[in-house]
Amino acid sequence: MAKFGFLGVLLISIALFGSCSNNLMESSSRRPAATAEAPKAKPTKPYGPYIAGRVAHLRKDFNKASDYYIKALEIDPDNQELVSRLYLLLASKGRVDEAAKYAREALKNGDNNSFIFIVIAVEQMKKGQYADSQKTLHGLDNPIYSEFITPLMDAWAFTGQNQPEKALKALKPLQKEPSFKALYHFHAGMINDYFHRNRKAQEHYEVIVKEESLEMSFRALQIISNFYIRTGQKDKAVELVSRYNEEKLLADMLRRLNDNIRKAGSNAAPLIANPNDGVAEALFSIAATLRQGAAGVDLAHMFISMAIYENPDYDLAKLLLADILESREMYADANEVYDTIGKSSEAYYTVQLKKANNLVMLQDYNGAELLLKSLALDNDNYQIFLDLGDILRLRNRPEEAIKYYKQAIKKMPAQDNQHWVLYYALGIAYEQNDEWDKAEQAFSKALELSQNHYLVLNYLGYSWIKQGKNVDRAFAMIVSAYNQAPGDGNINDSLGWALYKLGYYGMAVNYLEKAAEIEPSNAVISNHLGDAYWFGDRKNEARFQWEHALKMKDDSGELKRKEVQAKLEDGLRQPPVLKYNPQVIEGQIKLINKENDK
Repeated sequence: MAKFGFLGVLLISIALFGSCSNNLMESSSRRPAATAEAPKAKPTKPYGPYIAGRVAHLRKDFNKASDYYIKALEIDPDNQELVSRLYLLLASKGRVDEAAKYAREALKNGDNNSFIFIVIAVEQMKKGQYADSQKTLHGLDNPIYSEFITPLMDAWAFTGQNQPEKALKALKPLQKEPSFKALYHFHAGMINDYFHRNRKAQEHYEVIVKEESLEMSFRALQIISNFYIRTGQKDKAVELVSRYNEEKLLADMLRRLNDNIRKAGSNAAPLIANPNDGVAEALFSIAATLRQGAAGVDLAHMFISMAIYENPDYDLAKLLLADILESREMYADANEVYDTIGKSSEAYYTVQLKKANNLVMLQDYNGAELLLKSLALDNDNYQIFLDLGDILRLRNRPEEAIKYYKQAIKKMPAQDNQHWVLYYALGIAYEQNDEWDKAEQAFSKALELSQNHYLVLNYLGYSWIKQGKNVDRAFAMIVSAYNQAPGDGNINDSLGWALYKLGYYGMAVNYLEKAAEIEPSNAVISNHLGDAYWFGDRKNEARFQWEHALKMKDDSGELKRKEVQAKLEDGLRQPPVLKYNPQVIEGQIKLINKENDK
């Protein structure tokens, strides 16, 4: 996808998910006072619906916020700023017919936001008013629109008017930007394909297929393989999809796409059945491009919602929308989107896994467990069993977790390079189940397969330090983990705790304080920092940290609250004692990357 430095121009006045301005309700106070001769107006009180809408807005319930704002506008129709906020919220929920109504009002009020024209044009296209939509779009003078957004939408508007040459010509501005090469050929291929100009369509599609430097998206695989099937080239479709074997979630989608291609006949229905399907593709392409940068996520949200408005059966667009919602921690909303994707979709099982993960984020562990166990009945995807193991481990049921992790190891394809993750998770479950010998074997296997990944190095090294085993090697592992991931709170804690146990109290405090800054709500880190403060002659600060640790929730099960309470009452009497080789430890301390400490 293209990245362009002038994206900021496009984002002016787009602030969809920030709270509404405090000035929104001030419009009535700016109106001229009624004269003595004028009849008394009925007092207006838009504050109730507005405040309710604001609360819903802050809680990210944009449907409810929109409904309350509409009620506020019914009472206070001259509130121009609220009108300008409302069409953005409605567009984000795919309520484009309503959004267009308020966009037109905002335009009359003097709102000069370029996005107004997009909302209105999308509504016109949905109604088949393609010529009108072009007049609307051509009111834009923003360079990003003229070089990227308008060409895509214009092309499909011409397609809707049965003008293929003009449609293809409208795409030409995309050729100016090298990073839009795949995008240009993809849409030119789809437009030719729609008009049954198969030779030209294939020429454009095969630019994407043959040039390795161009990104092959899953949507491009769907569209191009569908074209090959319909034009009697099924072998090419099978060969194309067989090239790709992505990891984890996408692998399942690819397998299902491959299966569907092998079952399909030449009478398969085209995926772009009408111009509005093409408009949805244009909006999807725009959203996916904007999604690449954090600054464009608000616009991406609105564009992808409008893509689904144009084509309600567009499952990949729903996946992108849900991904954006998840990035905003709107997990329940994302699951509502996933619920609209049926079993016939190639994305169905992928969606169910993501839905289960969202249930975990919502702390609905029962729901996540039931969903995954249901999926496991008729699906061999190892990710289901890995996720089940993780949920059961989080719920302190390590013995059950171990069974699912073992099943996941059996089901994971031999060529997959993520086997270490399974052994790492299995090791944690064995440790929780008080089977340390088996845990140690699993961690060692994970270390070998991962080529010393920092997560495994840290976990095994920290576990050995706690047990007073293999101290020299354990410290070296923690130092290596820190040098790989100096911003990880748990790894800073491990390094600080190891230094504390070795008697380097001053150095220990530095890393434990850094860990506490990164993870201020971690009870174990606060407890460790308190211990280091105590032997660093900072006893008041030590007691503060121990008290802080007792106030916090500890999901790890590592914090021994009775021991912490005893320290608060009596302090620490005996310094930690570990047997180690001073030369080895001093050598490892020198290897700590000091640049990471800054």
